[in-house]
Amino acid sequence: MATGGASTHHFNASKLFDASGYVCVITGGGTGIGLMAAQSLAANGAKVYILGRRMEALEKAAKSHHDPSGGGQIIPLGPCDVTKKEDLQKVVKELEGKETYINMLMCNAGVGGPKAPPEQEDAKDLKKNIWENESVEAWNDCYNVDVTAVYFTTVAFMPLLQAAIKPKGPLENFSPSVITTSSMSGLMRNSQGHFAYNTAKGATVQLTKLMSAEFMKAGVRVNSIAPGYFPSEMTTKESGDDQKSELPHEQIQEKGHVPSARAGKEEEMGMAVLFLTKNEYVNGQILAVEGGVLNVVSS
Repeated sequence: MATGGASTHHFNASKLFDASGYVCVITGGGTGIGLMAAQSLAANGAKVYILGRRMEALEKAAKSHHDPSGGGQIIPLGPCDVTKKEDLQKVVKELEGKETYINMLMCNAGVGGPKAPPEQEDAKDLKKNIWENESVEAWNDCYNVDVTAVYFTTVAFMPLLQAAIKPKGPLENFSPSVITTSSMSGLMRNSQGHFAYNTAKGATVQLTKLMSAEFMKAGVRVNSIAPGYFPSEMTTKESGDDQKSELPHEQIQEKGHVPSARAGKEEEMGMAVLFLTKNEYVNGQILAVEGGVLNVVSS
C-alpha cells in the first residue's frame, strides 16, 4: 500500500540543499563567515545580498567569488551600519524595490570587543590589568553590534521574511528563517580573556531563543550557528585581495583545547548555513560548529 513517502531520489544532496529561487540577506557578508555563507547559498542557486559598512569590501567579495555555474548571485548592498536604524531602514527600502520577499536573513555582523586575560592571582594586579585594558565604551560597542543590532536587523527585515510565506510567496509557513551568528564563546565558562565578547555572544544565544519563540507567531524560524575557530578577520585581523583570511592549523593546535586540531573548513560552515536555511523543521536551535571544543572547555 502506497504511503506517499519520499522516494530515494528525493534524498539526493542536490535536492535537499537546492536554494534555487531563494533570496537571502547576510550582514557582515564581505569577509569571513558571512562570505562563506554567501558562497554556499549562491553555489546552490540563491540570490544573496551581502551587507556591510565597507562597500569596497562587499564589491571585491562579490567580484572575486562570482561563479555562474551554481545559478546564484552574490550582490553588494549598502553601505549599512547595522547599529543604526536609519541604515537598516534604507537598505530594507532599497531591497523592497528589487525583491518582493526574502527567504533567509543571516545576522552575521560582529566585533570582538576588548581583551584583558585575567591571569593574575593578586586582586590588585587583576584589577589593574582589567581596569587599564577595558572600558565601558568598548563593552557597549561590543554589545551594540553583537546583540542589539541582531535584534533590530531581524525586526527590520521581518515583513520581507513573512512575505515569503504562501499565499504571498512560494513557500510554506515556517520556511523563511533567520540565522544569527553567535559563538562557542557564548556557550562556555572560560572567559578566554574577553569577558565582553563572551557575554555578548551568550546574550545572542538567549536572544535567538527569545526571537524563535516570539517570531514563530509571524511564521518565521530563528536559529543560531555557534562557530569555533574559522578563518576570518576577527580571528586573523586581516584578509587578502579576495576577502579571504588564513588560519594555520598550527595556530589552533597551540591552543591545546581543540580536539579536531585544526581550524574549521569553510565548506563545513557552508554546510551548517544550508542546513538551517533549508530544514523547515528546525527552530530555536543553537548549532555549535566548533571541532569539539565544548567537550573539553567547561560549558
